[in-house]
Amino acid sequence: MSGLDEILPHTGSLIRRAQQRHAAEWARLVSNTITSVQFAALAILADTPGASQRELGDALEVDRSTIADLAARLERNGLVAREQDASDRRRNVLKLTPTGMRELKRLRPRVDAVEQAMTGALSAAEVAELRRLLRGLLDAPDASASTTAGQRLAQLGV
Repeated sequence: MSGLDEILPHTGSLIRRAQQRHAAEWARLVSNTITSVQFAALAILADTPGASQRELGDALEVDRSTIADLAARLERNGLVAREQDASDRRRNVLKLTPTGMRELKRLRPRVDAVEQAMTGALSAAEVAELRRLLRGLLDAPDASASTTAGQRLAQLGV
């Protein structure tokens, strides 16, 4: 146990430190311009083209203002086209542009490299157990995140 583990033995501290490591590995191996949340949005839209902005926000577990900003940024960068739904003009639907699809394909192996950097020291069984335990934290009845969104992101490996 390191000194920090003795001073801050809490789960939240370990999760924060793991997230900091993930962010550093992401910047090193994937991109300094596309965030992991933006990548997750591209992956979800590739799987569900024409999802509404709200559906994407629900899947990513972010609030309305955050998803509006995220969608605007992806659109500005030419990765996503945002259109009014023909059947419900109050609803914006999002689709990957050809550029967005190319960027997603380009980034996937790099995202896999982040996964390897984060979990390479663990056995396959330990990785599965780590994911099971983290899902347990996220899917707990009093957790603010919805189970379906947490499961959706887990399926995408994000």
